[in-house]
Amino acid sequence: MVINSSQIKQKAAELGFHQVGIAAIDEEQMAIASQRLQAWLALGYHADLAWMENPKRQHIRLVMPDIQSVIAVAINYYTPQPRPEGAAYGKISRYGWGRDYHKVLDKKLKQLAHWLEAQGEGIKARYYADTGPISDKFWAQQAGIGWIAKNGNLITRKYGSWVFLGAVLTNLELSPDRPHTEHCGTCTRCLDACPTGAIPQPFVVDANRCIAYHSIENRAPELPEAIAVNLQGWVAGCDICQDVCPWNQRFAQETDLGEFQPYPGNIAPKLTDLAEISESEWQQRFPASALRRIKPKMLRRNAQANINHHVN
Repeated sequence: MVINSSQIKQKAAELGFHQVGIAAIDEEQMAIASQRLQAWLALGYHADLAWMENPKRQHIRLVMPDIQSVIAVAINYYTPQPRPEGAAYGKISRYGWGRDYHKVLDKKLKQLAHWLEAQGEGIKARYYADTGPISDKFWAQQAGIGWIAKNGNLITRKYGSWVFLGAVLTNLELSPDRPHTEHCGTCTRCLDACPTGAIPQPFVVDANRCIAYHSIENRAPELPEAIAVNLQGWVAGCDICQDVCPWNQRFAQETDLGEFQPYPGNIAPKLTDLAEISESEWQQRFPASALRRIKPKMLRRNAQANINHHVN
């Protein structure tokens, strides 16, 4: 049986993916993306994110030598609940409000990959849900799903940037989609809104100055002063550059996936509660959550920093 791109897209839609596109392996575009990544790494903008240095990110054939196509997928995770107001409350990034997106994507990608391999002898499929050395935003743009924006996120015309991305690598030569063009225009709202200046120039994000990086990845006992005084209530991630984006303000729509509806305590947690959260409370409060990457001592640190600086 010969499988084609339209059949794959139909199957992806049946599995609950909101967008799917197919990219061919374009050596020229891969070389350009590799050069940009190398320049970003050379500036140290990846901070302690050592996995960004993995050579496989720049050469996908190191991941799958006989790759012919990338099937890129996106899932809308937006839920419309408003942010908490007032200095008493902490803010959690929308991506972490509901069930761990890795678990949701992994299940669907596994089904898609296994279905694809079952369509014919010798078909290979390898899938990633933000779990391997794959430049998922690059491949999503190459597959026509959206474009990499000035704040480093991928923006789709249909859902804005409130999407999770995944990819299936395959040795099948498939009919590709046209790469997406960039539509940020002259807008600089994300650059202007970032309180720590983490977007020093369009399309370049400096993790060393990013609230999301420090609240999720920084394991140090104390946050840098320049970050701590500008948290504005954020304790887990940061959505400022997404909240101000015109594409999100115009096109965000509520997801149809119940898994991404917020757990009750994630919309407006009290800073005083988080500043004293115990290991057992953390275990109970964040089940099957992407927020489990933020350990209890880090949550306590982030909350206390907000309390100390009384900024929201």
